[in-house]
Amino acid sequence: MKKGFIFILGLFFTIGISAQEFKFEKEIINYGKIKKGEDGKRLFEFTNVGNAPLIIKEIKTSCDCAVPKKPERPIMPGEKATITVEYDTSSTGGFSKEIIIFSNAKKSIKKIKIKGYISK
Repeated sequence: MKKGFIFILGLFFTIGISAQEFKFEKEIINYGKIKKGEDGKRLFEFTNVGNAPLIIKEIKTSCDCAVPKKPERPIMPGEKATITVEYDTSSTGGFSKEIIIFSNAKKSIKKIKIKGYISK
């Protein structure tokens, strides 16, 4: 009986942990055509649509030319937050970069993208 109760309690706790989910306003930000040296800072807005705090553990990018900044505190259910990405606009040409988010959400890895073209 005691083992059964502990098992059910553990199962409930596991389900509660994986009940985080987040929804982005946009999963791809298109800079369009911008000039060399222009502001490369963009914001990805998202909402925690789960029923438990969402924790962004780490964010990686496909290059050092895009620097992401994650929220430092847990995002509560229903709360909105942003991830800032600053792209280095000192080189010309087209770009398409992936931002990989590691969190405690149901799907622990989420990929979003920036793209655009930098002219002289």
